[in-house]
Amino acid sequence: MIRINLLPFRAARKRENIKRQISVYVLCVILLLVGMLYTFLQLNGKLNDARDTQASLKKELGNYEKTIQRIDELDQRIQLIEKKLDVIKKLEEGKAGPVRLLDELAQAVPKNRLWLEALAESGGSLTLRGAAKDNETVADFMVNLEKAEHIRSVDLQSIQATEVEGVMLAKFTLNCKTYAFQPEEEPVAKAKKDGKSRKKK
Repeated sequence: MIRINLLPFRAARKRENIKRQISVYVLCVILLLVGMLYTFLQLNGKLNDARDTQASLKKELGNYEKTIQRIDELDQRIQLIEKKLDVIKKLEEGKAGPVRLLDELAQAVPKNRLWLEALAESGGSLTLRGAAKDNETVADFMVNLEKAEHIRSVDLQSIQATEVEGVMLAKFTLNCKTYAFQPEEEPVAKAKKDGKSRKKK
């Protein structure tokens, strides 16, 4: 009977299997390292792109901030100019108002029938003193004044017949409220307003 010793064959086969497993393991490790390296390089590239984008955005943001700062400065200048224009406009209105008022007074006077002797204005209250040929002339003068744009109301304070150098004239005193007049608040209304403002506080 022939006997064959299979131990060397089995040992060789076992060694081949071990070598094969080691080769597979090493190959897997190499593939894993290659994959990790590829992923690292890819992520590193994306990170660099993100950093470049961030730097670019910061630069643009800096430009925008400068632009916004300039716009704010221009807005402040515009507001300052508007305030100056408002002041100039008010000054012009303040100068033009009395001139127009005097012009309206001159136009309201009946020619050759009424003469103004004095006028005084304070706080929008205008007092006129003069003489007229008769009471009807004074009435016509009051009607003309009421039609004037810069006069709000006309009140007859007094009228009296007076002889001047043998001629009878009607001496009168008128009180007018002009465009600059601002009526004072009544005590009751003022007290209510003050009470409301205190409650709000």
